[in-house]
Amino acid sequence: MGKRVGVLMGGWGEEREISLKTGEAVVGALESRGHQVTRIFAGPGLDRALRAAELDVAFIALHGRMGEDGRVQGLLELLELPYTGSGVLASALAMNKPMAKKLFRLHNLPTPQGYRVGRDAAARALELHGDLGFPCVVKPACGGSSVGLSVVHAPEALAPAVAQACRFGGEALVERFASGREVTVGILGDSVLGSCEVATPREGFDYEAKYKGGARYFLPPRLSATRVANVEALALGAYRALGCRGYARVDLLCSDTENDVVLEVNTLPGFTPTSLLPKIAAQGGLDFAELTERILALATRDEANVTEAPAVAPVPLAPEPRRAVS
Repeated sequence: MGKRVGVLMGGWGEEREISLKTGEAVVGALESRGHQVTRIFAGPGLDRALRAAELDVAFIALHGRMGEDGRVQGLLELLELPYTGSGVLASALAMNKPMAKKLFRLHNLPTPQGYRVGRDAAARALELHGDLGFPCVVKPACGGSSVGLSVVHAPEALAPAVAQACRFGGEALVERFASGREVTVGILGDSVLGSCEVATPREGFDYEAKYKGGARYFLPPRLSATRVANVEALALGAYRALGCRGYARVDLLCSDTENDVVLEVNTLPGFTPTSLLPKIAAQGGLDFAELTERILALATRDEANVTEAPAVAPVPLAPEPRRAVS
C-alpha cells in the first residue's frame, strides 16, 4: 500500500525556483512507486495546509532559509508528522555555516579558517580581516546553492562583497581561499553513496555554475582510490558531527598538496534526476525513483523514539474547610 505523502516545495527564499523543480521531480518519482502524493506549497498558512492534507509523511523538497534551517522541521515535529531529512537541530547547525565550522573543528575535521561579519559591520570588514589574506571567499553565513558567493582578490572589494552576502540573511562568512578540486559526497542513511568531482571554468561552484551550465562532473573524482576513501570518510564524519540523518550531500575541497577540507553539509540538496546526489546514486546503480523511495523510508521525527509519559490521573482537590457561622 502506498503512503499519503505531502511533498513540501516552493518556500519563501531565493531558492524557490530550484525547490519547485525538486518538488515536481519527487512527485513524479513517488507517484511512479504507487504513493498518493499531495503538493504542499510552502508559504503563509503552511500549518493549515499540512493539517488539511491528512498525510502519513512529509517529503521536504525545500532548499535554503525557511526550509532547510530547522524551522519547517520544527513545525512538522509539533504536528507529529514524520518527515524526510535531518531533524531540527542538525538542520539549523548545517545551515549556519559558522556554527557548523565550530563543530567540525571540535571533531577534528579540517575546514578553512574564517570569521563572520554582520550587516552592521560590513563597512569595517577590512578591520576584522586580519592576516587572512587575499583572495578570500565571501558567502552568506546561512544559505544554500552558493547564492551570494564571491571570491575577493583585493582589499577594496571586501566590504562590497560582504554587503552583498549579507543581503541573504543579514550575516556573511569570510573564509581563507583554498584552491583544489571540488568534491561532493552523497550520504544515505549512515553510509556513503559515492562521490563526484565538480569542475567549472569559474572560481567557486556558484549559483551560475550549478544551475546555468558550464560545470563538468567526474564520477568517481580524479583522485587516487586512497584519497577518495579519505575524502568520503571526512564527509561522513562531518555528517555525523552535526547529527544529520536520512540523507545529505557534503562538499569538500581537495588541494594538490593532498590537504582535504570540509566546506559544508547540505541537508536538503538539490534533488532532480540531474542533481549531484542522484548522479552519485546512479553511478552506484540506484535510479532516481528508488533513491526517492529509500529516502522516504528513512522519514522520522526527532521525538519518534521518545517514550511518552504515562497518563496521570488528576488529583482531586481537597474539600475546603468549613467556616464557622457566627
